[in-house]
Amino acid sequence: MTDSRHDRKRAVALAYSGERHDAPRVVAKGQGDVAARILETADQAGIYVHDSPELVALLLQVDIDERIPETLYQVVAELLVWIGEVDRLGVDE
Repeated sequence: MTDSRHDRKRAVALAYSGERHDAPRVVAKGQGDVAARILETADQAGIYVHDSPELVALLLQVDIDERIPETLYQVVAELLVWIGEVDRLGVDE
């Protein structure tokens, strides 16, 4: 059986230190097999994967190790808060 999360063609991984004056950085991105490896690595590590093709398209424009642009701060911040709540409550997505 195929996991539909791995059928996606594009993926981006972000890292965030949690520091107030630091922005999340793009630490991996890719399409096809690279995207599949990013998703598999996240799955194995128990990292939540958010499905948003529009956000992925925007984040693919950011270079590796670069911080996300200010225009994406709000949407990524909201996503991080939501993921934190899901983790805190122990809810399975």
